[in-house]
Order: sequence, then structure tokens, then C-alpha cells
Amino acid sequence: MAALQDFKAELFKALGHPVRLRILELLESGEKTVSELQAVLEIESSSVSQQLSLMRVRQLVDARKHGTNVFYTVRDPSIFDLLATARQIFEHQLAQMNSVLDDET
Repeated sequence: MAALQDFKAELFKALGHPVRLRILELLESGEKTVSELQAVLEIESSSVSQQLSLMRVRQLVDARKHGTNVFYTVRDPSIFDLLATARQIFEHQLAQMNSVLDDET
């Protein structure tokens, strides 16, 4: 049982950075190169590469080399379910906060 909790803790640590989360969201539409990700994220390509490297170590993404380009994809698409659940939790909390604010006015 401890192995499962260790896995979950490491997974959530790997997801615990806004840039990594945004990269995963961008990869939901299909594989991307560092250059493509960097253009959307508007950060240095070295930073994108660093985040992708960490996600490769944590087995969140896979890389495929084609010519001079490396294409990244999400290894397990169920990660998108996890991200969608996090989005739902955020929306529920936001709705609750708005409800409290509406009650106060």
C-alpha cells in the first residue's frame, strides 16, 4: 500500500508546476515539439526542455525523434481525466466563493 501512496505523491509533485500543467494541456491536442510549446508558452526553450525532461523521468510524456525535431506526447491519456477533475474542483470552489459573495451583498 505504501508504494501506491509514494506513486501518488510523486505524480502530484510532477504535476505541481504551472508550466508542466500547461504543457500537458497543450499536448492534449496531439504531439508537439519544444519549439511549438515554447511559442505558445512564451518562455525560453531551455525552460520548456527542462520541464519536459522532468516529465519524461516521471513517465508523464514520451519523446519521438524525427529528423532534427523531437515530438512529445502524453504517455497515459488518463492524465487528461485527472486534469479535467482538477478543473471541475476549481469550478466548484469558484462557484461556492461567488455564492458566498452574492449572499454578502
